[in-house]
Amino acid sequence: MMKRIMTTVVLLMLVVLLAACGQSSAPNNGAEGTNAPSNEATEAPESSEDVKTHDPNGKIASMSIHFTNNLLALGITPVGSVVGGDVKDFLPHVADRLKGAAKFGVVADPDMEAVLAQKPDAIYIDEKLSGKDLAKFEKIAPTISIDMDQGTWRDHLNLIAQHVGKEKEAEAFIKDYETKAERVKELVNAKLGQDAKVMAIRMTAKELRVMGMARPVGPIMFEDLGLKPATGVEKIVDEPFAVISQEVLPDFDADAIFVIISKGSEAKAKFEELEKNIVWQNLKAVKNKHVYVLDGQKWLDYSSIGHSMALDDAEKLFAK
Repeated sequence: MMKRIMTTVVLLMLVVLLAACGQSSAPNNGAEGTNAPSNEATEAPESSEDVKTHDPNGKIASMSIHFTNNLLALGITPVGSVVGGDVKDFLPHVADRLKGAAKFGVVADPDMEAVLAQKPDAIYIDEKLSGKDLAKFEKIAPTISIDMDQGTWRDHLNLIAQHVGKEKEAEAFIKDYETKAERVKELVNAKLGQDAKVMAIRMTAKELRVMGMARPVGPIMFEDLGLKPATGVEKIVDEPFAVISQEVLPDFDADAIFVIISKGSEAKAKFEELEKNIVWQNLKAVKNKHVYVLDGQKWLDYSSIGHSMALDDAEKLFAK
């Protein structure tokens, strides 16, 4: 009898032990078990494709005039920015929006002490122009590097908008831009005709340039406004412009010529000299009074605000 009792007790103990072992091997659905995967995800290194967000109300330093203007388009004024290479100052068409902002010098030779003095919470840099100094910027603040050679100004605006949580503002800006582009396109076509072939030239103190299909001028002129490039312009694709002599201007056979004159008295004098040249005077566009001097700073500013203001400039010229 005693042996049976002992056997029963031993069997009961085995059952209890087996049950306990079964529970310890089962998944833990409590707080600790739930947090483990998220902790692992947080500690995993962030991929280069991830978008790092930051406070749009924080201090933002911009090491690109184009990123500065994209920030302004989103309603964000950076605490400081690099300045335009030509004017050695904030670009004139946005200077009034940057009152009080620090000047960091030109992008090729930035004033790192001025950047450090602003104690920014985030820094935006152009990967191609400032990528070599990425480590220096990262010592100052979290740095966001954007390759301007990838995508369009719309892509750059949308990317910055993702960083600052302003996607709706970017969407609205682009929508307004497209509406304006269609309106201006109609004005230009009414004045020049839909089949007109055009070219844009830039006179600097040293040379005469034909602007090509690439940014900054090509996309707005030949895509957004849908204008047809003059003969040979479509071949200028690898660089933003080609340097030419005034003698070859007739080869382009342009129905209309858009002119950008660089800042400074020398560039202005060079263009005035060109206007007196018989080659220029015999151009079809000149004879038909289809020469339009553009506000160069706006047209050369490859940013959301720059392009929008360039459309405003065209609208004034063709609404006359």
